[in-house]
Amino acid sequence: MTNRLRTEIQEEEEAEKKLIVKEMPAKDIPDNFLTQFFAKGFITSEEATRALPFVLYVAFLGMIYIGNRHLAETNIRDIDKMTKEVKELSWDYKSTKADLAFKSTLSEVEKRADTLGIKESLQPPQKIIVQKGDAQ
Repeated sequence: MTNRLRTEIQEEEEAEKKLIVKEMPAKDIPDNFLTQFFAKGFITSEEATRALPFVLYVAFLGMIYIGNRHLAETNIRDIDKMTKEVKELSWDYKSTKADLAFKSTLSEVEKRADTLGIKESLQPPQKIIVQKGDAQ
């Protein structure tokens, strides 16, 4: 019984291995502008070789254009950063100027002088007059 089953299995495997391959006819390529352009020699290799320097020149100009664009964008970003920094420094300048104006008022100077042990004079200032004939 095992031999019979084994032979049947082998026969089935051989039948599966034998596949019938059908040859399909080649499809006709439609005759349009692109097929004429690429397949039928619309541009010959001589014309392509002759046009190669121009193509390389245009590619070089394109690379320069792209590089210039990147450089311009980088410069714009740097200018924006500098503008923000100038605004911040302007705010710092204005706040420092206001602080200095506050600290230079008479009452604030007096408070700071008291910490150093210097007191305000109670006598008014005296005017010194020098006459021309007395000076030597």
